[in-house]
Amino acid sequence: MKIALCQINTIVGDFNYNLESILSYYGQSISLNADIVVFPELSITGYPPQDLLMKDSFIKDNLNILQIISKKSTIPIIVGYVNKENGALYNSAAICYDGKIQYSYNKILLPTYDVFDEARYFKSGRNPSAFTVPIGNKVIKIGLQICEDMWDNNYETKVSKLQMEMGADILLNISASPYQKDRLQTRKFIIKEKVKETGLPFFYCNMVGAQDELIFDGQSVAFSSRGELIGYANSFKQEILIVNIESNEKVYVKDVCQEENIYSALCLGVKDYFKKTGHNEAVIGLSGGIDSALVASIATDALGCKNIHGISLPSKYSSKHSLTDAKDLAKNLGIDYDVIPIQNGIDEIEKLLKPHFHNQSTDVTEENLQARMRGIILMALSNKFGWMVLSTGNKTELALGYCTLYGDMSGGLSVISDLNKDEVYKVAKWINKNKGSVIPINIINKEPSAELSYGQVDPFDYSVISPLVDVVIGSNFSKKNLVAQGYDEESVNLVYNKIRLNEYKRRQAAPGLKISSKAFGMGRKFPIVNNYRG
Repeated sequence: MKIALCQINTIVGDFNYNLESILSYYGQSISLNADIVVFPELSITGYPPQDLLMKDSFIKDNLNILQIISKKSTIPIIVGYVNKENGALYNSAAICYDGKIQYSYNKILLPTYDVFDEARYFKSGRNPSAFTVPIGNKVIKIGLQICEDMWDNNYETKVSKLQMEMGADILLNISASPYQKDRLQTRKFIIKEKVKETGLPFFYCNMVGAQDELIFDGQSVAFSSRGELIGYANSFKQEILIVNIESNEKVYVKDVCQEENIYSALCLGVKDYFKKTGHNEAVIGLSGGIDSALVASIATDALGCKNIHGISLPSKYSSKHSLTDAKDLAKNLGIDYDVIPIQNGIDEIEKLLKPHFHNQSTDVTEENLQARMRGIILMALSNKFGWMVLSTGNKTELALGYCTLYGDMSGGLSVISDLNKDEVYKVAKWINKNKGSVIPINIINKEPSAELSYGQVDPFDYSVISPLVDVVIGSNFSKKNLVAQGYDEESVNLVYNKIRLNEYKRRQAAPGLKISSKAFGMGRKFPIVNNYRG
């Protein structure tokens, strides 16, 4: 029996596009002699549809597409959609064959953590099910699940076990599970546990592509009843994984290092964000530093060198090597490059403001004027030519507020906002090792600086601060608990206070691509007005 796991890239709300994609991959799977063809969670609507689910027309259109698919079905096809029963919405999967919707399954376990808020929209299904499906001259019983149904360790309802008790021959899970570092290993572990628990083969079909902040990695997998990996699809690519459970043949790709996965994820995130929002070209402020260099490299691979515009915006504080490094980077990438000095503009603004500053001494205000002047110019180019500004701040900087609102935070997409400073360097080094010396070595080796005053360098020891920032953001540990674990008390207090004080900035930041278990953005909800100090 051949099962086709079709990890496709959907677009939220583009029903015609999603329909075309589903039917195309269905036809290809049939030509490959598949017996069952499987698509990801909510493949008809795209994931996550969020408040579009509150539109009656959206639900109706989704059901109409399901009818079209069902009427074109011959062999069994499993597809994700939004079901409506007695006025309630369900995250559902349909099994169609012989021109009809034969079965419908409603997702039982609804995640309400991190980026997931499914209980806001959906009602939970009542009972696990095992559906009898004809395969040639025989029938099999499929224990059909949807995403969270597999992650049942922390729930009372044990979906896989109950489906086994109902006589299921195989377990099949359709998912829209976003990428995060080391997620694949966790998925494999969970699936192997389900196989061990039930003695049943397990098939997992995951979505691929990016939607707003989320990146879906695909990496569909199949395990035999012995817990052996027999099928493993590529990451970040649309493809069909055909697995024959009656054969000894194994179909899988080799694992890659974490830096390559991160780079591929961010390239896909940028590519899909532009494609799905109708943009083609990007503009990036090239400072000669590591962050803008990494963003430019990602954007070039994602969109093509002809679609990237690098702009250096030097002030009187900019070093010669920063301009040289930026120019060399642009040359290595083959992108458009220009220099727009900002000092005259800064001088005029300072002249304008001087009577109103009442002879107060120069401070961070004047430094921020430089960053904001750069933001004004990049946004002006964006307005004039339709180029999207890519902001270049990393996670450590965003956490600590080491960024300027309406300055370097300006942009339509924040590409590396979920990479800490250490990860920025690691990915940059991976690029140079595997793609040639794209990023000038001086950019990697020099001390990081915003160059907003003479002799300025970044005021943090990133080797200490970056991992601490990640721990604070990604855990529920108190300050007291972290100090007890051995973290420096002064550093802990600094990080906690800066994260809290700069919440208002991040609310106004460009959406950022998520690659960690806890990123700034839709999955992290802290009040701006927050006087808690624990």
